[in-house]
Amino acid sequence: MNKVVIQDLLNDHYDIVPTDISKMEGYDSLNYRISANDSRYTLKIYKYTDHSYKDVQAENYMIQSLAHIKYDLPSPVKNAEGDKLTVIKEKGVFFRLLSYVDGTFLSDFSCTKDTAKDLGVFLGKLDTELLQIRNANIESRKLNWDLHYMLNSEAYIDDIKNPTKKKIVAYFLLQWKTFIIEKLPHLRKSIIHNDANDHNVLLTNGKISGIIDFGDMVHSYLINELAIAASYLAMDIEDPIGLIASLVKGYNEVLPLQRVEIEVLYYFIAGRLCTSVLNSAHSKLEKPDSDYITISEQGAWDLLEKWITINPLSVKKKWLKAANLEIAKSELHLRKRRDLYTPKALSLSYKRPFHMTGAAFQYMYDGEGHAILDAYNNIIQVGHCHPRVVAAGQKAMARLNTNTRYLYEDLPRYSEHLLSHFPDHLNKVFLVNSGSAASDLATRLAQTHTGNRKMVVVEHGYHGNTKMSIDISHYKYGHKGGQGKEDHIIQVPMPDAYRGPHRGGDAGTQYAQEVNQILSQQANEDIAAFIAEPIIGCGGQVPLAKGYLSQVYPQIRKEGGLCISDEVQTGFGRLGKWFWGFEMHEVVPDIVILGKPIGNGHPMAAVVTTSKIAESFNNGMEFFSSFGGNPVSCAIGDAVLSVIEEEGLQQNATSVGAHLTNLISDLQSDHPCIGDVRGEGLFLGVDIVKDPITRSPDEPLARHIVNSLREKNILTSIDGPHHNVIKIKPPLCFNQNNAERLVDELKLILG
Repeated sequence: MNKVVIQDLLNDHYDIVPTDISKMEGYDSLNYRISANDSRYTLKIYKYTDHSYKDVQAENYMIQSLAHIKYDLPSPVKNAEGDKLTVIKEKGVFFRLLSYVDGTFLSDFSCTKDTAKDLGVFLGKLDTELLQIRNANIESRKLNWDLHYMLNSEAYIDDIKNPTKKKIVAYFLLQWKTFIIEKLPHLRKSIIHNDANDHNVLLTNGKISGIIDFGDMVHSYLINELAIAASYLAMDIEDPIGLIASLVKGYNEVLPLQRVEIEVLYYFIAGRLCTSVLNSAHSKLEKPDSDYITISEQGAWDLLEKWITINPLSVKKKWLKAANLEIAKSELHLRKRRDLYTPKALSLSYKRPFHMTGAAFQYMYDGEGHAILDAYNNIIQVGHCHPRVVAAGQKAMARLNTNTRYLYEDLPRYSEHLLSHFPDHLNKVFLVNSGSAASDLATRLAQTHTGNRKMVVVEHGYHGNTKMSIDISHYKYGHKGGQGKEDHIIQVPMPDAYRGPHRGGDAGTQYAQEVNQILSQQANEDIAAFIAEPIIGCGGQVPLAKGYLSQVYPQIRKEGGLCISDEVQTGFGRLGKWFWGFEMHEVVPDIVILGKPIGNGHPMAAVVTTSKIAESFNNGMEFFSSFGGNPVSCAIGDAVLSVIEEEGLQQNATSVGAHLTNLISDLQSDHPCIGDVRGEGLFLGVDIVKDPITRSPDEPLARHIVNSLREKNILTSIDGPHHNVIKIKPPLCFNQNNAERLVDELKLILG
């Protein structure tokens, strides 16, 4: 609407001659700032419908009902006929004039804890009044911005094109549906302002003096008022939790909060942020050039990304304290209860074990309120509680769960997806439910196909916890508590180019020659298979020496055996440049074992092989796994593969892994205790030594580092025959900031 028309409207209906007319941002109305002599107003023009007219009429009623509170609010200005709304039916519009509220917007003010508390006091007073006011029109409103209808915004999830951002929103939507929705009936409801953002709240002389824009008023959960204010207050703030605690404290002094309201506040703030970015993503399709949308969205994204790094339990404790509500003490005594019912053979990590209560992507949450950076749980390949993986399992379980004796779409769909990542001739897959079962099956396949029994295994290798998989795991049979090597096992040295006897560029060849010598002495052409991990985890994250496999594989096949690659730890893009570890060594095995990350924590595993080898197993003894290949597992496995592909997690492992490796390597010059940094992608080992020349292992220092990192809320662990190698194998969503934090803390520990 041009300025001349606006001038005429003001002259004709309000007897006002404007001296300045400025356009203002708005969603549902055209907004203008009007100056006339010494007075200022806000003009809001609406498209006329019965519904919109009644809405604005209700807003005027609410403003009038609050006129007595000692804060500055906009008030409707009567027109020449004494009405507060002016209708021009021939133009299909109506408008109103509001008094202009002076002050400094909170968005232009450096907010302190005192200011946050002052805002809480103001909102407490406002809501105390609103609790007493009823208005049928406001109470019947249904707005997308009302968290009562937050899940409606989920319809816009695909409008978020960045998969990393999309998963954060999906995670909080999942938490809302799983844990918050059941609490909603217990929350107080009231008419609320519903938009106490920093562009609506005003200050005068550093104190909260008023609020504008009542256009989003709804009847909703009372705690929404605080959640909305907190969402904007905390943007771009170093300590958002402390600032929100002050907000809570001020509000509670006026209008006491209930425990359940504090318990949901963390998620209501996340809900408001998710609603904001979902609506912004959708609105950008209609208003792609709107600066307002872009700025609002960016602040919400930044806070959402910070929100997953915060343990919900920690904020609940701080906010309960701010509201003078008792903080319940844990009476679980989990360690004692665990010891009552579980055997001592089940170990715990760290001198002071964690009590874990939740997780999100690369973070875990403990019972003390800490957010723990997970740098070694390599089972969780795509991130803890990834919403797409969880949803896949939920949907499949709600539809059908059975076994492979029946036909269902999930099995061939997942099998096809999985095998698309392998060379064409590796085209058959057996699905089981553990890596140990997969190792068992791979051994049986090799022995059945070749008619031989002997297995060639690598020193310090680990392939599972069943009797058969322990037999082929030197890490088990050759260490404390082990029963020693069985007669059908041929053990060869670990091809360690750092600490082993062969260390030069030809180490791989020399180790391969040792294998040849051992085979000539022990094989007698009775070899079923050679099995090895591309990087030997329990050996100390040791990559097989370059050229080793490319020379050993032909030797094994010459003896009539098969070659098995155990990809349980190295597979699914963890190595960055290579999706499978055998690709790193430029070989193609006959059988591949998959497990751990295949289901992102769900118990599943697989054996991939050729049609010829698979057919050998079709000998009359049916192969059947009660749970292997069930619809739920297939759906979960399929989701894991899709997430790796769509979120570029293999590429992330390459870039973040290289960055992390370089950062740790840079420490070596000042910290000679770092003897070696090895591995690929996000499968790394840091060898801690007493002397960089002799390379003598330093187990006490390695344990000190890992336990010190634990006290810094970072998870790592120890591996290797000397227990001196720090293993770093985080979820593949681990980012550069996480890597830098890990190395910064490591540097402080080393001094």
